[in-house]
Amino acid sequence: MTQTPLDVAGLTIGILGGTGDQGKGLARRFSLAGHQVIIGSRNAERAQQAADEIGVRGAENAAVATEADVVIVAVPWDGHKATLESLRTELAGKIVIDCVNPMGFDKQGAHALPVEEGSAAEQAAAVLTDSRVVAAFHHVSAVLLLDPSVEKMDLDVLVLGDDREATDTVQALADEIPGMRGIYGGRLRNAHQVEALTANLISINRRYKAHAGFRVTDV
Repeated sequence: MTQTPLDVAGLTIGILGGTGDQGKGLARRFSLAGHQVIIGSRNAERAQQAADEIGVRGAENAAVATEADVVIVAVPWDGHKATLESLRTELAGKIVIDCVNPMGFDKQGAHALPVEEGSAAEQAAAVLTDSRVVAAFHHVSAVLLLDPSVEKMDLDVLVLGDDREATDTVQALADEIPGMRGIYGGRLRNAHQVEALTANLISINRRYKAHAGFRVTDV
C-alpha cells in the first residue's frame, strides 16, 4: 500500500549553524524547493551575510528557533550541546532535525567520536525534552548542495526518530529536494551508527575523489 505523501509545502525551515557550508547548502536547496528559509547564527549580522549569498533571510539563533516551524541543527559538534541548551524554550514543541556528525580527524583520517548520550541526536533529545527530535541529512555533500550546476541530489536520506509523524514530515521534506529520497532508518537510539558512517563516507570520498552518497536498495 502506497502512503500518501504529507503536504509540507507551507513549512518555514530554520537552520541553526546556517553560516557553515552544510547548513547553507541545505538552506539553498529548501529555498529552491519553495520553502521560506531562515539562516541562524549567534551573530545576526553574520547570519544575514550568509543568507544574502543564497537569497534567504538571516537572524540570530533564538529568533530563528522561535519563528521556524521546523529547525535543522547544523552547528559544529563542539558547540552542539551549549547551543541547544540555550534554545530549549524556543524549540519546545517543534520538530528539530539534527544532522550533526561528531567527528575527529588525525593522520589516519576521519573517525567517529564517542558521545555520552550515544549520539548527537540522542544528546539533542536529552537536552530538548519538549521537542520532537529527528536525526537526518548526515550524508549529504555540502559541495553538491551549494553547486548551482548540480540539479539533482542522487542519494537517500536516512531518517530516524521515535515520533512517527515527525519522521514522516522529515521524509517528506527530503523528498522535496530533486533526486533525494527520505527513508525511515529506525528509532533515535540507532542514530549513532548513522552519524559514525560519515567517517566511512569521508574515506570513500578521499580515496575516489568523489562526493558520494548512499542509496537503499529494494525499497
